[in-house]
Amino acid sequence: MDKAQATSSTTTRSYWTWSKKDFFPETSFQTMSSYKTALSQTCPRLTDRLLARSSSTNELVTLQKVSENPMQQCLTWWDLIWLSFGLVVGSGIFVITGQEAHDDAEFAAEIPVAGGSFSYLRVELGDFIAFIAAGNILLEALVGSAGLGRSWSSYFASMIKSDSDFLRIKVNSLPEGFNLLDPLAVVVLLVANGVAMSGTKRTSWLNWVSSLVSGAMIVFVIIFGFIHAKTSNLKPFFPYGVEGVFRAAAVVYWSYTGFDLVANMAEETKKPSRDIPIALIGSMSGITVVCLMALALTMMVKYSEIDVNAAYSVAFEQIGMKWAKYLVTICALKGMTTSLLVGSLGQARYTMQIARAHMIPPIFALVHPKTGTPVNATLLVTVFSAIVAFFSSLDVLSSVLSLISALWNSNERGWIVYTVAGLLWFLGTLRMAFLSKQRVPKVWRVPLVPWFPSLSIVMNLFLIGSLGFNAFLRFIICSAVMIVYYMLVGLHATYDVAHQNEGVKN
Repeated sequence: MDKAQATSSTTTRSYWTWSKKDFFPETSFQTMSSYKTALSQTCPRLTDRLLARSSSTNELVTLQKVSENPMQQCLTWWDLIWLSFGLVVGSGIFVITGQEAHDDAEFAAEIPVAGGSFSYLRVELGDFIAFIAAGNILLEALVGSAGLGRSWSSYFASMIKSDSDFLRIKVNSLPEGFNLLDPLAVVVLLVANGVAMSGTKRTSWLNWVSSLVSGAMIVFVIIFGFIHAKTSNLKPFFPYGVEGVFRAAAVVYWSYTGFDLVANMAEETKKPSRDIPIALIGSMSGITVVCLMALALTMMVKYSEIDVNAAYSVAFEQIGMKWAKYLVTICALKGMTTSLLVGSLGQARYTMQIARAHMIPPIFALVHPKTGTPVNATLLVTVFSAIVAFFSSLDVLSSVLSLISALWNSNERGWIVYTVAGLLWFLGTLRMAFLSKQRVPKVWRVPLVPWFPSLSIVMNLFLIGSLGFNAFLRFIICSAVMIVYYMLVGLHATYDVAHQNEGVKN
């Protein structure tokens, strides 16, 4: 009897069960009395969870049993490269931070599970930090999918009429930024995520074929863009100054999450220790050509005349190549559809690993026995991203996870802030360099630790500091909601599971 048959024989209940026990099987939630008792023990339980750390064995073996059925190890480095390429290109990334990917490679090769950074943070920093970070990362991914759905609708509308809001329903009673309802974006999200649920290898194959078309479109845009380019459109070269460059970099930051997807797919990779580093390096090397697309766009059309919703298709129409408008629009729609497909894979697996840890109901950790995919988790992220896409405009979505503008608003004494911050960073990193390592990587190692990761963190904080107050406010509200949920539900569920597993071991 093979592994799949053995698993199937031990699974007696239907996949589509939705009882209370499926959502809250932990002891603390059995009765109202047990829940009140759990709440009265919140402080000691929180202390326990803050100090506790997961292990690679727990992430690799114990948590996977919660899914009841195994995921299919069907991906190679070739699949991962094109999955990353498909997501990043469709999301419209123009700025890439290479240091981030090296960190993902080391952890994913060491702990090849579907949870990506969530699993690594549980091992290194514990449940609470992992949950807050994972919640924001997942929210970022959902916002990204919603943004892609809205962009898909904009491009499709621009192909019919020179109005990217043509297919949206305006409701004047709703606040600005949430008053253009987009039913088409919802339909696109439902279809794309439905395909992603049908199987990982099938989605990978569709993405590979589609990404070849995307590559051809990129070459077309670059060639014809530069043919019709005007150097006068680049004046002024920095219309918003250096501050504008960093603000733009921070706004499009969510678009590059295709690289993080590679780590999320580790559990379905045949040889993670080999395939993941190759895929990360390969996808980043190939994606740098997209920067030329941004240059071609700004040379075709002056920056002040670029359509923010359907930039490339409208740009070709503005320069008189109306036929190219339809070609670019169709290819852009295909690219964004591919991104939605691939993004759904990563989001669902991230959600699944969080559910495996019982931080959200474990029913979302179940893997379907036929498709080998986390169908329940996919349905969950689909519903949330569809709701967001239906109401929220692109400018709201692009900044929802950004933070307050701090460094750029330092007035004429800004150099003092940079000097002090730089000195503190150097001394702190120097101190870490002399500390003994608690864990030595066995397979893949990031060079120049801790300088390389520390520099990456500083660069990300610098980008965060380039954005506005509203983004910071949204981030605080979202994090506050996550903390309340964790204190009322996640804390007690993970505490019960952790001590139940300790009892089994003893």
